[in-house]
Amino acid sequence: MTRLQTAFDAIDKANSADPTLTGDQPEALLYGQRMTAEQETLYPDASEPLRISCRGQHVERWKLPRSEFPMDRPGYLAWRTEQGRRHAARVAGIMREAGYSDDEIAQAEKMLTKQGIKRDADVQAMEDVACFTFIRWYLGPFADGRDPDELQRIVEKTARKMSESARAKALTEFAIPEPFAAAFRA
Repeated sequence: MTRLQTAFDAIDKANSADPTLTGDQPEALLYGQRMTAEQETLYPDASEPLRISCRGQHVERWKLPRSEFPMDRPGYLAWRTEQGRRHAARVAGIMREAGYSDDEIAQAEKMLTKQGIKRDADVQAMEDVACFTFIRWYLGPFADGRDPDELQRIVEKTARKMSESARAKALTEFAIPEPFAAAFRA
């Protein structure tokens, strides 16, 4: 077995314990698999640290519920930062056990803590993958019942996080209605 498969198997095993199910699958397991599918489409020549970071972006996310932080924007940002730190630490341990070098582990930690969006190609690639995963699998259900102005702001924030090439690909990949599509052309 390759060290990449060893890392994937460890992430999948951890995420299989997610008590939240989508259909009959643990949500975190399904999310990791969806991230890998998007990564393979968007960045088929990705490095192993990028592949592992995509698979493990939400590893054991349910263990730190959003409700443990204030339900305002600063609380959300603190929760998200702590999740990134926890995911990076968990993935680092998995990578170490699979035989990855300290440099490879540091690359993954940088991606998982989102240090360098818009400046580091791998960090940006992982963000592009996360945005595609959100658009393809989660935006529709997320949009149900949302105020149109709030939804417009969320779509604009998502598009701003993406690279120019990913925004262009999103316009051809998804049927994005106006005025949402304008955010991807900006």
